[in-house]
Amino acid sequence: MQRIGSFSETMQIKVHTNEEILNELKNLHQKYPHLTYLYEIGKSIKGIPLIVLAIGKFPTKHTAGIPEFKYVANIHGNEISGRELLLCLADILLVNYGKNEVLTRLVNRTRIHLLPTMNPDGFAEAKSDSYSWVQGRTNAADVDLNRDFPQRLNPTAIQNVQPETSAIMRWTKTIPFVLSANLHDGSLVVNFPYDDAKMEGIEAKTGDHELFVMLSYFYARAHKYMWKKGPRCINQPGGDDLNEGITNGNKWYSVTGGMQDWNYVFANCFELTIEMSCVKYSTDEQLKQIWNDHKFALISFIEKVHNTISGFVLDEITGAGIPDVQISIDNVGKIVSSNTNGDFWRLIIPANLATEA
Repeated sequence: MQRIGSFSETMQIKVHTNEEILNELKNLHQKYPHLTYLYEIGKSIKGIPLIVLAIGKFPTKHTAGIPEFKYVANIHGNEISGRELLLCLADILLVNYGKNEVLTRLVNRTRIHLLPTMNPDGFAEAKSDSYSWVQGRTNAADVDLNRDFPQRLNPTAIQNVQPETSAIMRWTKTIPFVLSANLHDGSLVVNFPYDDAKMEGIEAKTGDHELFVMLSYFYARAHKYMWKKGPRCINQPGGDDLNEGITNGNKWYSVTGGMQDWNYVFANCFELTIEMSCVKYSTDEQLKQIWNDHKFALISFIEKVHNTISGFVLDEITGAGIPDVQISIDNVGKIVSSNTNGDFWRLIIPANLATEA
């Protein structure tokens, strides 16, 4: 893990309303128009825009050879720390551009998409009660959005997904994301696919199990203490004793229709679920501590989008990119496809691997 070095922080760490979140994103875009792109991917049931801030040297569109990364927060409206941490992350990436070598290189080499709130309607109903596990969790139609995605074990099931879910699916299919994480609260652990199986409580391994374990442990180890053995949340729900701060989703508890499994099975993207804090609706002071505990992990994890085999699939005669060519590694795990201009990325565990197209 490389040393990031010192950097400046200017974002006020506090609980922001939905309107304040949008204003902070607009302010960052106005200050750094050459490094940011502010765009809407859809609306909540109550009409609140789902706004993403893209950060990069070429922020407005996909650039051939530059991988796409995303963080999504607040899928459960009463789990709020991710909202605030993504504002802080955007702030340090932009404020320190041209000043901190590691952060500058990360912005130059990556297009980073930050969605602070996927469920603004739920947040508006949530209360500042540290132990409130229900109020504000769902969207305005009382649907748990992390149970609303098409199911990997029953992919042909007819399902009318919520507008927030539909927006995420359309967004993820439109932009060639390589790596992603969605940010939750309620425990302190990194959760990796699969989230469900025919039997709960057993390890449901993907074809990329070792890769997911590596990515998960990398994040947990970059956190101040997530990686340490012992109960996650003493004297609270979610007090599981999880080894090294990581867990397979289904082994912990089964989730059907979850976002991370959908990303892996139905899109080109590898995704983790990161439980940021034992408290769901943190106070301003708690948020400051959570940010200090997670900031280096959040930064370092983005760099993992470059831990890939990558390249271009081009027409031999015209030199034009060829889309939808399937890329496999040793014929195991996920098969990814080349993008419109022929570029592709396939996350790997560093090793000598055979690649087929």
